[in-house]
Amino acid sequence: MSNIKVIIMDVDGTLTNNRKEIPKKTKNALIKFQELGAILILASGRPTSKLMDFAKELKMNENHGLLVSFNGSKVVDCETNKVLFNETMTVEQGQSVLEHMKKFKVKPMIDKDNYMYVNNVFDNEIQFNGSPFNVIKYESRGGKFKLCEVDDLAAFANYPLNKILTAGDPDYLQEHYKEMMEPFKDTLNCMFTGPFYFEFTAKGIDKAKALDTVLIPMGYKKDEMIAFGDGHNDASMVEYAGIGVAMENAVDDLKAIANEITLSNEEDGIAYTLSKYIKGLES
Repeated sequence: MSNIKVIIMDVDGTLTNNRKEIPKKTKNALIKFQELGAILILASGRPTSKLMDFAKELKMNENHGLLVSFNGSKVVDCETNKVLFNETMTVEQGQSVLEHMKKFKVKPMIDKDNYMYVNNVFDNEIQFNGSPFNVIKYESRGGKFKLCEVDDLAAFANYPLNKILTAGDPDYLQEHYKEMMEPFKDTLNCMFTGPFYFEFTAKGIDKAKALDTVLIPMGYKKDEMIAFGDGHNDASMVEYAGIGVAMENAVDDLKAIANEITLSNEEDGIAYTLSKYIKGLES
């Protein structure tokens, strides 16, 4: 095996294909990699619960794989469920964001334990690609959350939040995101994580900070890491790892900073690149 000891991957558009499945060749390569003694890390904007099924499919729960959730706000060992890193917004910051969102035509979502909280479960549609799209169902089912209605999310959120997710029509978000983030641009991270998602996390949080905080004390070096991504929120980890790889379907900004560009998420891009670095993964 090469000196690569850690594989870090975004999930949507990177690990999974467009049907939200892990392609067989990629799955086999990643399981083989763990058999050689190294670890896998899923790093996503998704909540931890929304990553666990993929982790189990890859047998990460048998090999101390790590889950970096909420775009770097939290890190969990998926074998022991031990929280290795957790950085939230303050209660006051979360409440201020949720109060400000009342001015906009967006659907805020927050989670706690097994529940996702929204204002109205029936006010659930946005326009995406010219068609109605039930974004609340999409987010809650994907994260295996039970839904709960709360009239006033700002008043309800009396606990520290890892992330506030807002959903809206892509055109509306593009038009209004600067107003949405204006009061918080210097105190929180405010970013698009999809065409219909705009989110808020604690200041300074990103995937690279989470990785550095956890991996360096564990004895890993940057030149032993390879990272794969496709979106703007993958930039920090692609730059951080010794080898940063952009998928062919990645945004142009990520391709510009990556060490190399692999095949798309529909073409087993992860397996293709790993086979060049690690002997025995060509299957």
